[in-house]
Amino acid sequence: KIFCGFFCLLLVFFPGCSSQKYTRYRGEFYGTFDTVVTIVGYVQKERDFDRYLQYTQERFRYFHQLFDRYESYDGMANIKTINDNAGIAPVKVSEDLFGFLQYCMQWCEKSDGQVNIALGPVLEIWHDYRERYENAAAGELPPREKLEQANLLTDLQNVRLNEKEQTVFLTEKGMSLDVGALAKGYTTEKVGKELFDMGFTSFSISGGGNVRTFSAPQDPERSHWSISIMNPDTAEDPNAEPVDFVYLNDLSVVTSGDYQRYYLVDGKKIHHIIDPDTLYPADYYQSVTVITENSGEADLLSTWLFTLPLEESKKAAQKSGAQVLWVLQDDTVVYTDGYLAYSKNYGGAALN
Repeated sequence: KIFCGFFCLLLVFFPGCSSQKYTRYRGEFYGTFDTVVTIVGYVQKERDFDRYLQYTQERFRYFHQLFDRYESYDGMANIKTINDNAGIAPVKVSEDLFGFLQYCMQWCEKSDGQVNIALGPVLEIWHDYRERYENAAAGELPPREKLEQANLLTDLQNVRLNEKEQTVFLTEKGMSLDVGALAKGYTTEKVGKELFDMGFTSFSISGGGNVRTFSAPQDPERSHWSISIMNPDTAEDPNAEPVDFVYLNDLSVVTSGDYQRYYLVDGKKIHHIIDPDTLYPADYYQSVTVITENSGEADLLSTWLFTLPLEESKKAAQKSGAQVLWVLQDDTVVYTDGYLAYSKNYGGAALN
């Protein structure tokens, strides 16, 4: 999927400086992963924030190109390179891409195939239909026969990673990788940790709604980051009340939802999160929000849990150790017990 969880970082700046003279800065950029990347952080000098922001933009651009399945880039073997050589030859890739794909394959196995990076042929059909009907009053569903034919090319066993040679080979012609369920969260986590190691120690980074926080805000008036979770029913209204606020530090928050990147068929939203069992959009929830430390894991977990019936989704959440908020199709809100410790609306959590 292309990740659709969306958040506002609700960060109030209180005038005056702390004894350490930290100041809050905010920056954003667009052009990577088809989304806005936002950083809010506290530093003593503005030029340091500008340096961190520039570094973030450069690193996000690099990983966007590396994980891109649509465009080629000079001197880079990326996901498109691998797909173009399906059934032809192994592709030698960088350490960064090989390590990422190893990570993906591990989670494909852990999720029993609910997260499947080889689902590209099926997702490509849905992408084409969504592009065709995104602005139309009424669209059509792709024929089941077409989806089932494409699904014959999604066997993870035919994705061959050769660690010794650092190559990737899709053994069947017509296969293709799609890493949309993992790419933004993985990049957010990796770049966030790099920034922390550089000395940026009080910040939040949102990569298209994949929010990762590092330490507490350097603000004497607040002890936690406040993140809003969008109400799926009012997602298109920027002034609408969120379904909840969560207060946390050193954790990630990611939402998958049916309210972005969709088209309409007979008045029903046909969104982009595809159930690999049915080959059609999963229809158990309006949104699933995951809280856990690692943004990459939160990203893929939100997709995985979105494609499972509620009881199965609860069991998978418990096994992962993540805290989760489910918004069902009838607007019922369900959550794990541990979620309440972070929740303002359901658990009574306070900002300080």
